Amino acid sequence: MTEGPPSILSLAWLLSLVYVFVAAVFVVRRLTDKSGKELARRIKAATRGRDAATDAAGDLVKRHEMSGLRWLDVFLSRQAWSRRMDKMLAQADIEAPLGIFVLLSLVLATTGYVAASLYAQNPFVRLAVGIGLGLLPFKWIAMRKARRMQEFERQLPEALELVGRALRAGHTFTSGMGMVVSEFAEPIRGEFQTTMEEINFGMGVAVALDNLMDRVDCPDLNFFVVSVKIQNETGGNLAEIVGNIAWLIRERLKLKGRIRVLSAEGRMAAWVLCLLPFFVCGAVQVLNPGYLNLLFTAPLGHILIYLVMGLMTMGILVIRKMVRIEV
Repeated sequence: MTEGPPSILSLAWLLSLVYVFVAAVFVVRRLTDKSGKELARRIKAATRGRDAATDAAGDLVKRHEMSGLRWLDVFLSRQAWSRRMDKMLAQADIEAPLGIFVLLSLVLATTGYVAASLYAQNPFVRLAVGIGLGLLPFKWIAMRKARRMQEFERQLPEALELVGRALRAGHTFTSGMGMVVSEFAEPIRGEFQTTMEEINFGMGVAVALDNLMDRVDCPDLNFFVVSVKIQNETGGNLAEIVGNIAWLIRERLKLKGRIRVLSAEGRMAAWVLCLLPFFVCGAVQVLNPGYLNLLFTAPLGHILIYLVMGLMTMGILVIRKMVRIEV
């Protein structure tokens, strides 16, 4: 006797266990969060003198936590990929620690694998579903970072023009950045405000701009930072330099927009070619149930499925290479 499909009650029980586990992770994170105590210690150290404050700041950098769980924080601190992901979290303006997303990814991967095993006997299908669900939190981080960096790139030319006008009016460079902070919205306001605070606290302009370039993943910002650093060393008309950089960035954005419009047809063709086989299979299965069963049960059918998936992947990579043009 073959087992039938799992009941709704069993799936609900499985999802309940997943939610309880995720909730437990957040509770543990809340109970082990020591950021308030660390902040109070730094303030107390700052009142005792500059040296103590410097030691507290250095100690805080050393004790940057990637997770509220001690064992997970130790594990993540020893990994190279975790440092890159932690930097991506900062660029995406996500305050949650990396450990939350790692645990969530493990929970989703395990849930996907277990749920797929209830319906599919092929281990590759189970593994694919588990990996796909496990990558969802990191995909969300990448998408949030991309949107934030795209918005920063869109705001950058106008912000640099404002800095250039402030320099022509006789204001200082930091005053021009202060105007950007007061006139613009996020994300450029927060990044420029952090740079201004570093300069006001005694950090050199070149070092503060290097930190800005490290925090923001925007190639156009490199032109501005390098030009300001060169101007500080060799001299020159900074207002004219900033204005020219703003014009250059705006022209690059126009060119990228034109390229995106011209390549829209190729991207749409890629979507159609990728989704059409699945829609056709679904329509055939609905109109004539059992017609495709041989494709999923026979060994030759499995070979054909793997071959088709490989060819589709190769086609996606080729089309992606064709429509992605670097400016």
